[in-house]
Amino acid sequence: MKKLFAVFTLLSMLSGMIVPVFAEEAAAPASAAVATAAPAAAPAAAAPAAAPAPKCGDKGFDCNKGDVSWMMTSTAFVLLMTVPGLALFYSGMVRNKNALSTVMQSFAIFCVVAILWVIYGYSAAFTAGHDGNALAPFIGSLDKFFMSGDDPTTAVAATFSKGQYIPDFVYCMFQLTFAAITVALICGGFAERFKFSAMIIFSILWFTFAYLPISHMVWYWDGPDAYTVPKEITDPAKIKEYLDGVAGHAGFLFQKGAIDFAGGTVVHINAGIAALIAALMLGPRKGFGKVSMAPHSLMMTAIGTGLLWMGWFGFNAGSALEATGAAGLAFFNTLFGTAVAGVVWTLVEWIIKGKPSLLGICSGIVAGLVAITPAAGYVGVGGAMIICAVAAVICFFAVTKIKVWLKYDDALDAFGVHCVGGIIGAIGTGIFVNPALGGQGVWDYVANKTADFVASDQIVSQLWAVGVSLAWSAFVAFVILFILKKTIGIRASDEAQEEGLDLADHGERAYQH
Repeated sequence: MKKLFAVFTLLSMLSGMIVPVFAEEAAAPASAAVATAAPAAAPAAAAPAAAPAPKCGDKGFDCNKGDVSWMMTSTAFVLLMTVPGLALFYSGMVRNKNALSTVMQSFAIFCVVAILWVIYGYSAAFTAGHDGNALAPFIGSLDKFFMSGDDPTTAVAATFSKGQYIPDFVYCMFQLTFAAITVALICGGFAERFKFSAMIIFSILWFTFAYLPISHMVWYWDGPDAYTVPKEITDPAKIKEYLDGVAGHAGFLFQKGAIDFAGGTVVHINAGIAALIAALMLGPRKGFGKVSMAPHSLMMTAIGTGLLWMGWFGFNAGSALEATGAAGLAFFNTLFGTAVAGVVWTLVEWIIKGKPSLLGICSGIVAGLVAITPAAGYVGVGGAMIICAVAAVICFFAVTKIKVWLKYDDALDAFGVHCVGGIIGAIGTGIFVNPALGGQGVWDYVANKTADFVASDQIVSQLWAVGVSLAWSAFVAFVILFILKKTIGIRASDEAQEEGLDLADHGERAYQH
């Protein structure tokens, strides 16, 4: 508990330093978000609220077959990231008596979250909150509960180009895969010691109260067509009122101007800080620091790394929502930046430890993938290289030095790679999106051009996203785990850990020998 208290104290200090800087920024009009959100800043789930529900094939609502094909392919790629990519990556890093249970966690979480996403998750994350509701900037409505009101073949979701749409059911499934892998990532922090029943309950509650609000705050808006002022509105005051109303439908952090191409805050910071809280509240594994807990199959981890990297092209390039140059840039950066991180991690490890390791290069690859995620469609070649190189160095020391120094048992380095790498990527995005540094800039959908870029404003917007994600996810994880700990318990017994969770929880063995 002392370590947990120290973490919350650190978060409080961070918030104390950041909030005064934000105070003046918060007074900006909501319409300012239009000029600080790039074309791929956030997914859109609807056309302007005042317009009738559009359908694929309607005039002005083009559903390009190439875009639709790309999005279905990307969705399958992101599925591959979790099942079996993440499952194998994590499973190889635990002891053989827990290999099967680790795979089971990823598979079970994916299936459970998929069901909840269709029932209420998609609606809560990607619909506008009801006008006048104080919670509207933080969570959506239940208007699409169980996909109600949607025609499966004709309902549409907006992309980042005016007049271009994709089927809503396709977009829903694409975002489903993001939600599922985010929850599954947390398993890296509590591997080998979380009771399966409590883990499932935690996953359901954290998904509901942490993932859905953060995804809505960062990614929800009304779509680009909403920022086209109707011709009948000509009075400047009325135009401002209209645009303020449209911007006011967006999520809280979107309104602040935060940009996150594919999930640096929503996925990696969100899951990584929850993993740290879980690791601290569960306590270290039995025998931690006294018995060997070396990975049982680095070959399995290597295979998982390869599947993650391949699937990540759907994760990042798919987040462009169209088969365009933005998708191509994200694809490029996901390959190039990740390779940079793999090389840098390996070199640092070689210098510090005397030998380069397979686990090291796999860790570097994942750190690079994490860091480039929020920046993928925004930054140029130089930005991608610097972000990923810096992430490799800092994440290396986070998992090899800081974790050892603080003596917390983040079993598979979910915090050290995903949270730390996500923070580097989120802030790096704010720096290198700058056109003066080779970035794409941010887009003003009203003027239909790249907006004038103010570097300090964008960095402040990114800090808003980092700070809110850290604080809210940590708080939600702590409350859920505290309640579960005081009721059904969260930690597997010493006997179960000694036997291995494969047999203790599931009555099966990963290997028969």
